[in-house]
Amino acid sequence: MLEAVTKSERISFAALVKNLPDYASDLGKNLTMLAGESILSPQQRAGAFLVSAMAVRHAKLAQAFTEEFANDLSQDALQAAQTIAAIMPVYNLYYRFAGLSGVAEYDEMPLKLRLSSLSKINVPEQDSELWIVAVSAVNACASCLKAHEPAAREAGASAQQIQAVVRIAAVISALATVLDSGQK
Repeated sequence: MLEAVTKSERISFAALVKNLPDYASDLGKNLTMLAGESILSPQQRAGAFLVSAMAVRHAKLAQAFTEEFANDLSQDALQAAQTIAAIMPVYNLYYRFAGLSGVAEYDEMPLKLRLSSLSKINVPEQDSELWIVAVSAVNACASCLKAHEPAAREAGASAQQIQAVVRIAAVISALATVLDSGQK
């Protein structure tokens, strides 16, 4: 069961950066820098923050980023980011298994799971492919990255934009580790 973050549990972006322990100060600096990453459109950047927070399963971060970037995500973009973050882990896990097993037959077998919501998202393909790359990087799915990195490029994303969403995912992953560790 998904649990909503209550008002008392919420943390703002600014408080998040300010309250990081000294040993994680680089993460705060990186987070602030990436929040202004100009190689990405505001929507691409906001979506990358949200899908990454959801991919690392951190409700407080997802809430903080949803609020911080509320003006940069239309309702369609918010829905698309949430859909990508919810559905891509199914593909990531399955195709990571298929690759690690070394059995080519698994790549050829139909998945036989309902995953049609990805086909219904309403954002530019470049944005959705960038967000898919971010989630697939968090979930370490080589097969998905090999498929979606070229798809992102075909949709018009540059190597710098692709790297930017992965940098966002990496920092958010590390940030979630620090926040969940309970270390001061």
